[in-house]
Amino acid sequence: METSSFSSMLLFQLLMLLPAFIAASTQPKMSQTYIIHMDHSSKPDHFSDHESWHQHTVNSVSLTCREDKEPFLYSYTHVMHGFSAKLTPCQLTEVEKSPAHVATYKESFGKLFTTHSPDFLGLKRSSGIWPTASYGKDVIIGIIDTGIWPESESFSDKGMSKVPARWKGKCENGTAFIPSLCNKKLIGARSFSKGLQAAGINISTEYDFDSARDFMGHGTHTSSTAAGSYVFGASHFGYAKGSARGIAPSAHVAMYKVLWSSDTFASAATDILAGMDQAISDGVDIMSISLGLAQTPYYEDVIAIASLSAIEKGIVVVCAAGNEGPSTSSIYNGAPWIMTVGAGTIDRSYLATLELGNGLKFEGTSYFPQRVSISNTLLYFGRDDPKKSGCVSLSRTEVMEKVVVCDTTNLTDLYGQMEVVSNAGAYGAIFLTESLFLDPEDYSIPGILLPTRYGNEIMEYAWRNTSIVKSMQFVSTKTGSGPAPEVAYFSSRGPDPISPHILKPDILAPGVDVLAAVRPDVPFMEAGGYDLLTDYALYSGTSMAAPHVAGVAALVKAVHRDWSPAAIRSAIMTTATKGDNKLGTIHDQWNGLTATPLGFGAGHINPNGAMDPGLIYDLDTQDYIQFLCDLGYNETQMGAVIRRSQWGCHNNHTDLNYPSFIAGFNQTTSLSEKQFTRTLTNVGAPGSTYWASLEIPSGMIVSVEPNTIKFASKYQKHKFVLSIKLDKNAPKVNYGYLKWIDDHNHTVSSPIVVTNY
Repeated sequence: METSSFSSMLLFQLLMLLPAFIAASTQPKMSQTYIIHMDHSSKPDHFSDHESWHQHTVNSVSLTCREDKEPFLYSYTHVMHGFSAKLTPCQLTEVEKSPAHVATYKESFGKLFTTHSPDFLGLKRSSGIWPTASYGKDVIIGIIDTGIWPESESFSDKGMSKVPARWKGKCENGTAFIPSLCNKKLIGARSFSKGLQAAGINISTEYDFDSARDFMGHGTHTSSTAAGSYVFGASHFGYAKGSARGIAPSAHVAMYKVLWSSDTFASAATDILAGMDQAISDGVDIMSISLGLAQTPYYEDVIAIASLSAIEKGIVVVCAAGNEGPSTSSIYNGAPWIMTVGAGTIDRSYLATLELGNGLKFEGTSYFPQRVSISNTLLYFGRDDPKKSGCVSLSRTEVMEKVVVCDTTNLTDLYGQMEVVSNAGAYGAIFLTESLFLDPEDYSIPGILLPTRYGNEIMEYAWRNTSIVKSMQFVSTKTGSGPAPEVAYFSSRGPDPISPHILKPDILAPGVDVLAAVRPDVPFMEAGGYDLLTDYALYSGTSMAAPHVAGVAALVKAVHRDWSPAAIRSAIMTTATKGDNKLGTIHDQWNGLTATPLGFGAGHINPNGAMDPGLIYDLDTQDYIQFLCDLGYNETQMGAVIRRSQWGCHNNHTDLNYPSFIAGFNQTTSLSEKQFTRTLTNVGAPGSTYWASLEIPSGMIVSVEPNTIKFASKYQKHKFVLSIKLDKNAPKVNYGYLKWIDDHNHTVSSPIVVTNY
């Protein structure tokens, strides 16, 4: 009886499941999305356009396969002739029976490749400083530069907050610029040229605009780097393709044009001063300056003078360090109230691939802006003549329509070699080089840069009469490359020539191959005999690094509205990273050797860390006045810098409360020890205790007193003294770190640099 009941129950369950089994066996497979490439010449004449033909094709197969759903998605007329649709296997089969069918591409999904420095800096939508700072909402960044291209998508105000009520600026009317071009993103645009014109330098009416409109793209690039809105699908001729956006994409931008096109690019100090003055008056929060004047004492440096005035108003001033590296003491904008920025590389490379006729394959650097594929092309190498082998001089009859191998090992003008090869009519070039660089706009013909370690095997093969390039392919971007960051070869180095006892630069930030908006209506470059235009381009320079830091300063300002400029700089410096993405120390791009803080300052900028530094080294105007007093400036010189008739100086020398240390020793002095007094302010939790940790190499003896500090309350201050002794056999430049560490995951790090010349 029990057995019979069990069998009846099992039969009942099977009968209940049977309809589901039957349905599952008879239901067609799930539909999928496909891209269907069609022969556009096969369109019947009775269709008015290709889209109507594509839609009819899909509707017809739907009827044949008895499908009621509307699967049609898009019709394509430019990327290809065809359409996309979500099709069942039956529908796909019917489409592919059509004589007009060319190819089928199954739908694929790719991950987002950004443009790319925000990712390299660790900025994320869901965590860290971006969401905490609301992406820089309500912060105003003033850019002192060459103007702006207001129509760029990077300055769209979609999703922007309203203009802050405190804003006093405006958009001026001028040549090809009307006030209505401004919006909630671009809230101010002014130009300053009276000083230039008074000096008898005429502004070029052929290339420039008598307005805030950008004549060369530089100001547009820096502005969009600092605070550009999201732009999808931006790229440099296919390189670095992804979503472009600024470091503080919700911040507002104001442009102050002070650099103009004349016989050369020119900017008068009076105009720079006027632009900075107006920016202060208008109410900017951050000032980003990617230009510099001659290295002069502060009382002759209008950027330093105007910057101190801005600092007094609570404005953070960020300046490019200059592009005169790798020479030492080449720093510009090194006043201690300015945040001075060096340029570093990022973990993204632009590549071409090369395969020779003997099967050897190589991957090298290239920015050639076209997806050409060179195949089965003769190879040329002038081995017996140094001028030919180095591509200093080439015979057109010998290299015409060939790929030329250029051994540039002992040469210093790679751009010149590219010009020689191009003018000789070569089809492409292979440059064997170790430390030379070409800018993206220099690739007038297909060219690839390869390390000299590949030289022997390439040159030996190229010398044969039958040698060929089997394949050269371009427009490839790789992220995650490294080591990165490295100090860019061109980035100016310390010690600062005006104040060598202040470590400069302060910080390293992305400044190599930064993709951002540019002027779109003039050729960026010439390649293959064609002028090429672009909306976005790769630029390099400390000009590109400075707006990265300006953007980070805007984010920190948005989180900590009451912090002083010195506090924001301290937070950025003391939380900087000291290593690269390969877990090594930061190196120098120029020679591949380990870099020093004379190139990278406190380290590479770390936006998320700067949001919560734990401790800060703060400063106010009186501290800077005392600093100038200690330089021995007379009353006239002091008055020129601080713009007042009365001030107070202490008789005793006092250290500037800077977040870094540099001590200079030399063989002509008997001084063997230097001391620095600093004051820490707690911006973390009350009751925090910090312990001093010293990371010091041989050749330096460093001590800290006290080495433990307890802060009973927030904003409490404590002093400490750091002492440095030098070993006679120490290297010319040596460095270590002082780190204040608590039990709340704060590490407050300062570089200690010793020079021994």
